[in-house]
Amino acid sequence: MSEKPKNQYEQTEMPLLSHLVELRTRLIKAVLAVVILFISLIAFANEVYLILVNPLMEKLPENSEMVATGLIDPFFTPFKLVLILSFFLAVPIILHQIWSYIAPGLYTKERKLGGPILASSIVLFYSGMVFCYFAVFPLMFQFFPSVVPEGIRYIPDMTNSLNIMIKLFFAFGIAFEVPIFTMVAVWSGATTVEKLKQNRSYVIVGAFAIAMLLTPPDMISQTLLAIPMWLLFELGLLFAKWLHPDKSEQKNTPDNAAQSAVGK
Repeated sequence: MSEKPKNQYEQTEMPLLSHLVELRTRLIKAVLAVVILFISLIAFANEVYLILVNPLMEKLPENSEMVATGLIDPFFTPFKLVLILSFFLAVPIILHQIWSYIAPGLYTKERKLGGPILASSIVLFYSGMVFCYFAVFPLMFQFFPSVVPEGIRYIPDMTNSLNIMIKLFFAFGIAFEVPIFTMVAVWSGATTVEKLKQNRSYVIVGAFAIAMLLTPPDMISQTLLAIPMWLLFELGLLFAKWLHPDKSEQKNTPDNAAQSAVGK
């Protein structure tokens, strides 16, 4: 006797289960990476916190110091920092697991282009954080004490300071991804290099608007975020033009000229 044909559910059950198992495996590896980094760094939580706030402490006025206003802040704040730092350090592993999960479903051309884009996005994300720490923090923390009203003592809180720093790290890390966003938008066909060039003025205004929302209310940090975003947008246009040449340029290539001559 011939076997009964499987119904639609039975035909799709195993592939679906395979995808779910693969997804679970990738998630477990990503979480394990964060946990391992966290366990490795938790013993140095206080030292890591002091390294982070060093740009702030160096700019404190004379006879001023940081304080902990919460009962559990001296323990919880370094603990929170190490947890967030573990996630940031695990970003390459997390993105690699995501890429390993979705790559088999992509075309060969997409896989070849996706690898360099993924690597570039990681480098740009960390570059934004490094720029924030070494360029933005010293200027910003030098500016804040200078605008304190007379009679007010400047005593930063350790938890509030950490929240602001983490927010800025994330803001600059995402802002430095602008070239990747630009390239992907052009590569996917959502827009063109010509349209982006025509809307350049709107992009500049948008960069300052985003910087105003993501940074503290001071012109220094806002400008230091908006200008790199604009410059990185221009860099993204150059790479997008290389990946997806303009039609007008394609018409003037020697091959196209030869083909048109043959056609005539």
